[in-house]
Amino acid sequence: MKKTNSFKVMIAYPPLPSDKGVPLLSQNRQFQWFHNPTYIYPVVPAYAATMLKNAGCSVVWADGIAQELSEDEYLNLITREKPDLIAMETKTPVIKRHWQFINYLKEQKKFKDIKIVLMGDHVTALPKESMENCQVDFIICGGDYDFALLNLVDHLSKRKKLEKGVWYRAGKRVKNTGPFQVKHSLDELPVIDRQLTKWQLYAYKNGNYKYTPGAYTMIGRDCWWRKNGGCAFCAWTTLFPTFRVAPVALMIKEVENLISLGVREIFDDTGTFPIGRWLYQFCDQMIEKGYNKKVVISCNMRAKGLTKEDYQLLAKAGFRFLLYGLESASQKTLDMIGKGITPADMITAAQWAKEAGLDPHVTCMVGYPWETLAQAQKTVARTRELFDKGYIDTLQATIIIPYPGTRLFKMCEKNGWLQTKDWDRYDMREPIMTSPIPAAQIHKLTQDIYKSFVTPRFILRKIISIRSWDDIKFLARGAKYVLAHLRDFMFHKTRSLRT
Repeated sequence: MKKTNSFKVMIAYPPLPSDKGVPLLSQNRQFQWFHNPTYIYPVVPAYAATMLKNAGCSVVWADGIAQELSEDEYLNLITREKPDLIAMETKTPVIKRHWQFINYLKEQKKFKDIKIVLMGDHVTALPKESMENCQVDFIICGGDYDFALLNLVDHLSKRKKLEKGVWYRAGKRVKNTGPFQVKHSLDELPVIDRQLTKWQLYAYKNGNYKYTPGAYTMIGRDCWWRKNGGCAFCAWTTLFPTFRVAPVALMIKEVENLISLGVREIFDDTGTFPIGRWLYQFCDQMIEKGYNKKVVISCNMRAKGLTKEDYQLLAKAGFRFLLYGLESASQKTLDMIGKGITPADMITAAQWAKEAGLDPHVTCMVGYPWETLAQAQKTVARTRELFDKGYIDTLQATIIIPYPGTRLFKMCEKNGWLQTKDWDRYDMREPIMTSPIPAAQIHKLTQDIYKSFVTPRFILRKIISIRSWDDIKFLARGAKYVLAHLRDFMFHKTRSLRT
């Protein structure tokens, strides 16, 4: 049994070569393969790395995707580092490839003694499946990978009792410690060690950033909108069944640290950024300390919950980019997915945000089992209207996917909407649920949404709004991402990993 101070943990994202592109895997509710890759900094694993280091462990940050390593280079890295434990975040569309990778490692004599743990929404929903399909040693259920990994290392090095939500092997038997519990206090989180976690890898290749280098935070887990369990499609409801938020003081410390590193834009990836008293305190401190003049803040936000005056405060405090889930312009669809807003709410929120000087962004989805072509076309018309009026600046369109563990997946099983359980196909490249709209038309709808910004008034406003080199670079990057997204919704053949 190794002592904690000699225990080595690798936070691992093995390379996943594919003709589909580069996988957007880390810290993400949904999954896509991108031809113009976006690398999202995985905040919870970064907290885990920091907590493990603070506890005396040796930590290796090994994101082979963001580091653009080949499979051989990645295997050589494992050989050199000789970790005692490899921790891997996984998602539905790559779970089979991760099984394959784990089995390959376990079949190699030099790797067979390395313990491996899987984390993420897919294995939280279906832990037994992965225990049966690969030789993984542990599965951590729930989203608090940071606290749970530290507990697992203490179990392996100090024989500390495993907390709830862990699956493991006892000889040839598979056991578990019971359902995971959300009892960890976010007050205990440290300031993330950005150097340890190679933050620069994620500082430039991200379409959300106007000002680079950029960085991610995640002060809350996950979304304060929890009526009926939250949005039916959101994979993070599987990981975070209740909303928790760390103190304002920790967020301010993160901002201070990132400013010292030269970061110019911070995107907070909390499912929905905290509002109310927490938000007012944070904005007041940003203004009082002058940080609103040194860095801009971007975040996820709901189209309901803020007043017009709140948006003005956000702008004064240094906020720039707000990401809203429009999802659909059909009220029936918004009700079915439990969004808790109306189509009119989205117009009002975007208008107020834009009038305050902020840059609103919306996400849209198509391919709902109950949505007709006419209803889906309303979403295309709505995004075109928002662009034409100047209320939004950017958007993202995807095909909705029912991930295991979500309320939408359960609705699919109940109503017979699933066309397949081949997890490789759950990558937003094709409709997985039955739909009254043909698949080819669903793909066209995603492209139509991306093209909806091409109106003379919108283009003219963008040209007139150019004030700096940052504006020019941001517009160029945006055009590049749009063209790549149009290409992303094509079918491609995936190569095998270590067959």
